[in-house]
Amino acid sequence: MSFSTPALSGMALAVLLSMAPHAPLRAEAVTAPPVALSCAGCHGPQGAGEGSVPRIAGYDRQAFVQTWSAFRANERPATIMNRIARGFTDAEVAQMADYFASVR
Repeated sequence: MSFSTPALSGMALAVLLSMAPHAPLRAEAVTAPPVALSCAGCHGPQGAGEGSVPRIAGYDRQAFVQTWSAFRANERPATIMNRIARGFTDAEVAQMADYFASVR
């Protein structure tokens, strides 16, 4: 079965919308850089965290960058973040760090 680009876009939108069906949109969700939206699957909308997944909203910018570097280098224990961290550029990590440091 093959999917067209519009079908994939529609499926991606459906997945994103289903992540927080009862959460109202807040200003942070609108202003989040696209790269930060990739964190919502685990860390929740605006990085709120839940259960064993830590809150990254309000995380100190420098600590975020250092923690990300530690995940990349396998210096910090992780179940999946050590693999995810390798998929982003330094510029993307900086955007995420700036965004999550600004969310309260």
